[in-house]
Amino acid sequence: MHKNIKKIIQYIISFVIMIAAIYWAVKDIDVKDVYNILKEANYVWAFVPIPIMLLSHWIRAMRWKTMLKPIFEAKSTFNLFSAVMIGYAMNNIIARSGEFLRPYVVSKREKVSYTSLFATIIMERIIDVFTLLGLFAVSFFVFSDKILKILPEELDEKNIAVISGLVLIVLISSFYKPLVDKVLAWTIKPFSEKLFVRISELFVKFRSGFAIIKRPSQYFRLIVESSLIWFCYALPMYVMFYCFDFVAVYNLGLSDALILLIGSGIAISLAPTPGGIGVYHAVIAGTLEALYGIPKEVGLAYATINHGVNLLVQLLVGLVFLYREKITKLPDKDVLNSEASAV
Repeated sequence: MHKNIKKIIQYIISFVIMIAAIYWAVKDIDVKDVYNILKEANYVWAFVPIPIMLLSHWIRAMRWKTMLKPIFEAKSTFNLFSAVMIGYAMNNIIARSGEFLRPYVVSKREKVSYTSLFATIIMERIIDVFTLLGLFAVSFFVFSDKILKILPEELDEKNIAVISGLVLIVLISSFYKPLVDKVLAWTIKPFSEKLFVRISELFVKFRSGFAIIKRPSQYFRLIVESSLIWFCYALPMYVMFYCFDFVAVYNLGLSDALILLIGSGIAISLAPTPGGIGVYHAVIAGTLEALYGIPKEVGLAYATINHGVNLLVQLLVGLVFLYREKITKLPDKDVLNSEASAV
């Protein structure tokens, strides 16, 4: 009962954030104008970048395969791509649910510990955060005048502290196992030997998911694959500028698409909603207005098409792979726990 209440509260919070973001996106604009702008858009340019979108997800599967090498040799990139697309599809329905389902799909197919696979998902998200921060740093150095216009006057120190704390925990868990063993022996073992053994075993499996950190020889490959992923994220946003003649009228280029990508990526990370609905639209429309003077109605129309095409691709392809993997419902926590405790 307690777990169900907690889950309901999480869904409510996500829903509230989504409604607030949608309200912020459509506030003070004429919805009829947005509709008319959408009718006049050149939709050829909206579907041109679909292969690039799929390529970005394939490269993400390739990077995941690189991260999994210390644990096991994946049979095929295609199977990992299947899990990636299922994860994206579920994230568009229930925020963050895909992060739990993706490793479950692979553990079920490859007979590998769910815990170790889930740890690689956390590691992947950390790499994405560092990539975003790196892109932000470069963009700030090159386009500081533009970045300053969209930054809030006061940054949320709590979010920075939480992210820093999580990174610190990951580093300690990955590189200094004796400290974790001592903490478990001091806090858990005096009360339950059985629980201590179970947690210690889970920790060993979880820690194996970060084994890529100890493989400096793979760093260059990870950097290249991560850079390609984000390039393939930015390129479709640039191509879709042509839906509204942003390139000719406002002189927008690939660097401007990168700025939009960074802003929306950070916003969705801090305020996750299913598929980024609402948050994505508000950030894109607000940024286009603040930086380039593009009317908010036009910016919202652009965000709607961009997000809609991405959503359509992820849902359709993800649902096809859901059928392929014969998954008819989300696994509950008991199933995941049994997977985690499997050798």
